[in-house]
Amino acid sequence: MNERLPAAVVAGLGAWVPPNLVTNEDLADRLDTTDEWIRTRSGIGRRYHVPPGLHTSDLAVAAGQRAMASAAVSDVDCVVLATETPDRRVPGTAPVVAERLGLRGRGALDVNAACSGFVYGLATGAGLIAMGTAATVLVIGADTNSLYLDPADRSLYPLMGDGAGAVVLRRGDRAEPGALGPFTLGSDGCLVDLITSPGIGSEQRASGEPMTAADVHTRMQGRAVFEHAVVRMSEAVGTALELAGWPQAELDRVVAHQANLRILRAVGRRLGLTDDQVPIHLDRVGNTVAASIPLALADATRSGGLKAGHRTALVAFGAGASWAATTVHWPELDLSATHFPYDHAGSAA
Repeated sequence: MNERLPAAVVAGLGAWVPPNLVTNEDLADRLDTTDEWIRTRSGIGRRYHVPPGLHTSDLAVAAGQRAMASAAVSDVDCVVLATETPDRRVPGTAPVVAERLGLRGRGALDVNAACSGFVYGLATGAGLIAMGTAATVLVIGADTNSLYLDPADRSLYPLMGDGAGAVVLRRGDRAEPGALGPFTLGSDGCLVDLITSPGIGSEQRASGEPMTAADVHTRMQGRAVFEHAVVRMSEAVGTALELAGWPQAELDRVVAHQANLRILRAVGRRLGLTDDQVPIHLDRVGNTVAASIPLALADATRSGGLKAGHRTALVAFGAGASWAATTVHWPELDLSATHFPYDHAGSAA
């Protein structure tokens, strides 16, 4: 890491979920399952889905507004939106979000690294700041995967929720609270079929075969995902700590992609952490893909599980396969404007 380059500092944090609460009991009859079955296998008790007419951009705007309010800014130089569920195939959704946030004319781009998207988005924003392209960057993770699930898929449908989370990054000093450390990013295209939704893309179109509903639905090889996620996230945290010069024994928290409680517990054990050191949020919102890390950060900060000064690693594993991690001394943040899954106040702004 070049110490002479400016750091990207977390200056604001926002979160938002859509209003439709879906409990395990709501799914029991339709999927021939029970609350106990879902909780035992995933740790998830409820999730939130978008109602008709609400898009990924709506969630992203709501989270972005709250992050900007948290940072006490009305303008940023660039918007990076991590999502695998854009409003349209073309154009990207980030320009739409930027315009609705009053940022017309600013740089805006989408990043699709699935569940790793938010950390990839942070790396993109940090790079823009380090190279002097931007002094402030709004990084948003937003997904509406409920729209891409097979309603009869008993294994995957109960896992997924919709939501959005965002942070404002500003140019700063590497020694100050909130400064992001070095990033480690990885991928393995041999694992492309672990988590996939093949419809709409050029591969499906070029096949000459008509697209079916099954082509659009997300599919996942659960056991293989578990094995790869535990190994890759544990290794990525170790690499990020090494790059940052942090002894593993001094790590206070790991905020990981919230896919499955058993994955999170297994990663914690590999890193020698207690359950309290790996904040859990998926029990209340499910797997929200690119939104899961910022939602978990907001929840842990509000609850006191993540405090200013905590040495924290952020890590994710997702489709691609892709994985990513970084470190941060967690800063003091104002979350008074943000929205949490348990205190709805109307629809997205």
